[in-house]
Amino acid sequence: MTKAFPGVLANDSIDLKIRPGEIHALLGENGAGKSTLVKMIYGILKPDAGTILFNGRQVEIESPARARELGIAMVFQHFSLFDSLSVVENISLGMNKVVDLQKLANEITEVSKRYGLPLDPKRHVYTLSVGERQRIEIVRCLLQEPRLLVMDEPTSVLTPQEVKKLFLTLNRLAEEGLGILYISHKLDEIKELCHQATILRLGKRIGIVDVDDESTSSLANMMMGDELEKNDRHHTPVTGAIRLQVNRLNMPAKDSTSISLSNINLDVRAGEIVGIAGVAGNGQDELLKALNGERCAPEAASIIIDNQPAGKLGPNPRRRAGLASVPEKRLGHGAIPDMDLVDNAFMTGFYRMGLLAKGIINYPKTRIFAQKVITDFSVKTSGSSVPAESLSGGNLQKFIIGRELSQHPEILIVSQPTWGVDAGAAQTIHRSLRQLATQGAAILVISQDLDELMAMSDRIGAICGGRLSPLYPTAKMTVEKVGLLMAGVALEEGAADVASVS
Repeated sequence: MTKAFPGVLANDSIDLKIRPGEIHALLGENGAGKSTLVKMIYGILKPDAGTILFNGRQVEIESPARARELGIAMVFQHFSLFDSLSVVENISLGMNKVVDLQKLANEITEVSKRYGLPLDPKRHVYTLSVGERQRIEIVRCLLQEPRLLVMDEPTSVLTPQEVKKLFLTLNRLAEEGLGILYISHKLDEIKELCHQATILRLGKRIGIVDVDDESTSSLANMMMGDELEKNDRHHTPVTGAIRLQVNRLNMPAKDSTSISLSNINLDVRAGEIVGIAGVAGNGQDELLKALNGERCAPEAASIIIDNQPAGKLGPNPRRRAGLASVPEKRLGHGAIPDMDLVDNAFMTGFYRMGLLAKGIINYPKTRIFAQKVITDFSVKTSGSSVPAESLSGGNLQKFIIGRELSQHPEILIVSQPTWGVDAGAAQTIHRSLRQLATQGAAILVISQDLDELMAMSDRIGAICGGRLSPLYPTAKMTVEKVGLLMAGVALEEGAADVASVS
């Protein structure tokens, strides 16, 4: 399969073979060509060259509808569901024909019970957890009786307990003869779940390997083309004074789709990284906006930046006070899609990087700043003049993270720092965050990736339903314990010592 875009050969004569009953991994760093390949398989993109044989017969897949007709289904990383509709109504919208809703509801119940994916067809989507929403997407696919199921980063929004349930379901589907193409950056998952892996690098197929014969390190090395450094989580941070403090923060929900924040107490010291885990939709976005000034708090003293009340300050005054932030949503929040990288670099860097003088933008200096971010964080792009929306998700993430880190803030709040980026880029981001902390910055990381939080944070807690758990020393916690906190379960006394630095 070959597919080119202006200036980029995304797929260069790639071969891929998936057998019935096989869980086949598709691996590669950001920009390797994974998304392009699966979009051609699912009919979203048309290949420039190459052929697709399905069940031994050459086929043309000109649309997702044709893919579904053939027996190809896909679960995307970001769900396409209507919150105000019920489960059965959402699933009916994905059918290629008019259906009887009661009959479909019965089929949903039957399939969900058969594969251990419990769903109430009549419940509205806005009442469901992220794990339950993913079940809708999977059940919708299974109702089509597919022969091939493509899954893109399926565990990025799940708790460890939900991941285990998903793996049981996928193994059962494979045993029944379903072929599964599994895309993930989590190499431990690949080792646990997959049989074979096709590895892409820079648009080319590097090879096919039996997963049981490889280690996570060897898989990462093949993806990156060089040795991946080991991450040492057994460091002892040198902490200083409290730089960010949150005292009894209460904020009502902005609208019916938001979460209220209830009695949030939090502090982050100079030199440390505090991690906050949580299943998506439990108040992470609301907490970020409250801390970075996008929403002002009712009380000025509920948020304190370097001993100064800041709860009623907007985003720019908080940036001038030394706080920077990276939101979860890249396009539209972290970057303006149709603006080039130079203008996007200016948007948050104009004050700390001195890019504005008497109301006039210093474009030569801004271009230098943008290019430095591109170079330092290995952002794959043809230059700084391209629009943000032209970058792959992982490369745009590297640019946004790099833009904020390059400003050397005193406080950094970052949500999902490595969501969708490859192992090498994740390592670069983790190393840069740790380096910023050792320089005296206070860093708060909000993430759904527990492995990431366990590896890089000094203290850890979880947010559930807009309430933040106590913070615990990460060294005394396990993934299972944090998973319980994510589900809103309080740990038994003595399960881990609460880290109090007030």
